[in-house]
Amino acid sequence: MTNSAKPRAVVLLSGGMDSCVCAALAARDYPTAALHISYGQRTEQRERESFLAICRQLNIQEKLLVRNQALAAIGGSALTDQNIAVPIAPTAQHDIPVTYVPFRNAHFLAVAVSWAEVLGASKIYIGAVEQDSSGYPDCRPAYYEAFNQVIKAGTKEGTIEIVTPLIAMRKAEIIRLGLELDAPFDLTWSCYSHEDRACGVCDSCRLRLRAFAAAGVRDPIPYAAADQFLDPDR
Repeated sequence: MTNSAKPRAVVLLSGGMDSCVCAALAARDYPTAALHISYGQRTEQRERESFLAICRQLNIQEKLLVRNQALAAIGGSALTDQNIAVPIAPTAQHDIPVTYVPFRNAHFLAVAVSWAEVLGASKIYIGAVEQDSSGYPDCRPAYYEAFNQVIKAGTKEGTIEIVTPLIAMRKAEIIRLGLELDAPFDLTWSCYSHEDRACGVCDSCRLRLRAFAAAGVRDPIPYAAADQFLDPDR
């Protein structure tokens, strides 16, 4: 079977570590189109730059960049509301942190499903992770099982499937997989608050640093303090 005859995939690519590995997986197995959604988040320009750079590196030619104005207008998250500070201390495991953007992934998946229908794509890849994550409710396996039922009921053919290949993996495992796939971690961006050098103290930076430490690999992106590499639990 030629590459052009294979079913196509759409990957939601934020520019972060997990979505980069997810994009590398999709591009390995399918002709892939990449979708990036800006939603008024603090680091939207830097994330967009990462998206474009990762697409170049993975040779993903078909791209769609979309701006969602609803999430910033709704607010309620430290990522979209400048009046809510991005926390620097770890959040208790049973709490949903203020960095949760209410029902964000539903907005993203709706766009991805619409585009997949137009492209004739059969798979939608998203780098959702439940283990070693911030505990967002729209990163749970049951959420994607339910969304796949919505797709079956609400699309023309009902055959598009959301794929979550990383959802049960630990962050260190994701890094090791990314290294096997030659995923360009140096082009990714995970920090919730800074666009020049990652802060190293927000929840996303902490999870990322701990994962690289557990994998025994140096994180290639710049951090505000060099000692963050030595003590990611600070």
